[in-house]
Amino acid sequence: MKLSADAAYLGQLGDGTDPPAGYAVRPPWRSIYSDRYETLLVRLVAEDGTSGWGEALAPVAPEVPAAIVDLLLGPVLIGKPALAPRPVFAALRDLMRERGHLVGHQADALAAVDIALWDLAGKLTGLPVATLLGGAFRDAVPSYVSGLPRPDDEGRAALGAEWASRGAKAVKLHLGNGVATDLSTVDAVREAAPALRIAVDAHWAYSVDEALALAAGLAARGCWFLEAPLAPEDIAGHAELTSRATIPVAVGETLRNRFEFAQWLTARGLRIAQPDVARTGITEAMAIAELCTAAHVPVAPHHSVGLGVALAAGVHVSAAVEGLAAFEYQPTSFTVGQRLLTEPLAVHPAGFPVPTGPGLGIDIDAETVARLSKES
Repeated sequence: MKLSADAAYLGQLGDGTDPPAGYAVRPPWRSIYSDRYETLLVRLVAEDGTSGWGEALAPVAPEVPAAIVDLLLGPVLIGKPALAPRPVFAALRDLMRERGHLVGHQADALAAVDIALWDLAGKLTGLPVATLLGGAFRDAVPSYVSGLPRPDDEGRAALGAEWASRGAKAVKLHLGNGVATDLSTVDAVREAAPALRIAVDAHWAYSVDEALALAAGLAARGCWFLEAPLAPEDIAGHAELTSRATIPVAVGETLRNRFEFAQWLTARGLRIAQPDVARTGITEAMAIAELCTAAHVPVAPHHSVGLGVALAAGVHVSAAVEGLAAFEYQPTSFTVGQRLLTEPLAVHPAGFPVPTGPGLGIDIDAETVARLSKES
C-alpha cells in the first residue's frame, strides 16, 4: 500500500521545485525515502472467520516483504494453531535461518505476520495484546514528538513551541548537518521552548570524533539522548562513543532480533535500545526488552512511517515493557494511519492511552484498505 499525504515523512522530499519522482535521497542523509507512506499489511483469518492484522515497517518497496509473505510464510501458516503466536513465530523464523535470512526483508515480513498472530490471539480470547504479554505496567505510554519538519531553525523553533503549548514534553530533532549546525538548531529550539526535553537523531552522519564533539555539546545543553550517530554496523565505534560520551547513545531501529541486540548489549554499544515492533514483531520485541531489562538498559521503541496497525502494536509492547523510557510519536504518519481504522487511536502529545479492546484494540476498515491498495 502506498498512500499520498499532504507532506512526506520528515518534510519535503526533493528540492521543492518539482514534484518528487517516487523515491529520493535527502542529503546529508543517505537512506532512500518515498514521497508517499508505504507499508505492508497482513491479514490472518482463523477457521471461525476471526481476523488478525499485522503491519511491517516497509517505507520503500513493500512489494518485497509482501512476496516473502506470499511465497514463504503464508503456506506454512495454514493449519497452524491460532492461539500460539510464539511457537508459530519460531517456526517461521527458522524457515530461512541457516541461509542467513534472520534480518532484512525476511524479518520485516515476519514482523507483520507476528503482529497479526498476536492480534488474532487477542481477538479469539477477548484479551488485549498487553494482557496476553503478561500484563501492562502502565495504562498510558509516555511519548516524544519525533521530528520538527521545517526547512530552517526559525521554523523548527516555532513548531517546537507549538508542540510545547499543546502539552508535549519532549521532541527529537532529525539532524546530522554538521556538529556546529546541529547545536545551533538545538539552541534555537531550546530558546523557543525551554521546557521541552530534546533528543537528536544524527542519521549515522558522523565519525566517532565528530559524534563525541556533538555528544559533548548536547550534554552541556542538558539534552536527552543522541540517536544513531555512527554507521549502523559499527558496534565497536558505538561502544567507544558510549564509554566516553556523557549523554546516552540510542541504537536499535536497524536491528531485528534478540541475537543482534545481545551483541550490542554485551559490547556496551548503546545506553537506550530502540527496537521497532514493525521490524521485529511483538514476540521478538518482548525478548529484546527482557534482555535490555537484564542489562539495565531502558527501551524506547522506534516508530517512523508505520501506520495504524504498527502504531497500536508499538503501544501495546510499550505498555508491557518493564524498563520503558518512551515511545516515538510521528504526527504525520499517525494522521495518515488513521485512514485505515474505523475509529481513530487516541493520542496526546505527551503519550498514548493503551487500547483496551481485544487484540490490538483497533478495528481495520477492510473496505478502505482494499480501495487504497487498489489505488496504489
